[in-house]
Amino acid sequence: MPTLLEFLRKINIRATLAMDEPMARHTTFRIGGPADALVAPESASDFGILASEAISEGLPLTILGGGANILAGDLGLRGLVVETRLLGRVVFEKAENGSIRLRAGAGLPISRLCEAALAAGVAGLENFYAMPGSLGGSVFMNARCYDLEMADLLESVSILDRLGRSRTVPVDRREWSYKCSPFQPGKAEEGAVVLEASFLLGPGDPSAIRRTMLARLADRESKGHFRLPSAGSMFKNDRRLGRPTGAILDELGFRGRRIGDAMVSPWHANIFVNAGRATARDMLALVDLAREEAFRKLGARIEPEVLFVGEN
Repeated sequence: MPTLLEFLRKINIRATLAMDEPMARHTTFRIGGPADALVAPESASDFGILASEAISEGLPLTILGGGANILAGDLGLRGLVVETRLLGRVVFEKAENGSIRLRAGAGLPISRLCEAALAAGVAGLENFYAMPGSLGGSVFMNARCYDLEMADLLESVSILDRLGRSRTVPVDRREWSYKCSPFQPGKAEEGAVVLEASFLLGPGDPSAIRRTMLARLADRESKGHFRLPSAGSMFKNDRRLGRPTGAILDELGFRGRRIGDAMVSPWHANIFVNAGRATARDMLALVDLAREEAFRKLGARIEPEVLFVGEN
């Protein structure tokens, strides 16, 4: 297996490169040790070449969008961490029956995607405004906001599959569920890299779209999403439990609970925050404590939606 520098010189793509780059600079938690090599390809073509060649060489590969919904280990990540932040093009096309097709690159921040739709008078995405992270990560997680899922709007997803082949995957709702997509571990397209997503949307009143976007921003602000570094909601909601996970943790008195500088937000019990210099180890200990108490005291099994990557 070639060294990372040998590999990157061989494929000769246009990209920015940082060796031993702290992941704390690239995640919304502001937590994480060094990535061996952090690469940001300048185009979708460069991105595809890099991911395909890395898969072929068997190099460890982690795809990083907006750095939300991720807790990076204190010892960092081995191999290549590939950022999608330069892959943010947006294209609008006319579709059948008066619909509008919106195609966007995986690295586009969700709020910028919503703002582009607003500027074009296209409705449907406004519930996702002010949600942290990128489009690629939101598709991978099948992000859900205010009873609307990404899969409700998606038409297809362009991917690089586990064999390094570029393909477009039509969205079959039977393969998507709450916070679950076909690209996650154990699913049909496990190991795939999201390159682009295509939505089928419709025209809308820009004033109404803007009002909804501002309302979503205000709601997130009221819950303290932006007061301290966080990854948004720590746990999934399970309808079988009869109430949101935040209400369960409230009942257990978890607001303000902390281990080191890893803390449960005082404003919302399902948001875990970095109150200063939190480590991944402390954050994981706090997550484990919440899960243990929820099960021991209430019989509730709560599942994290934040992904742990790297080494501790």
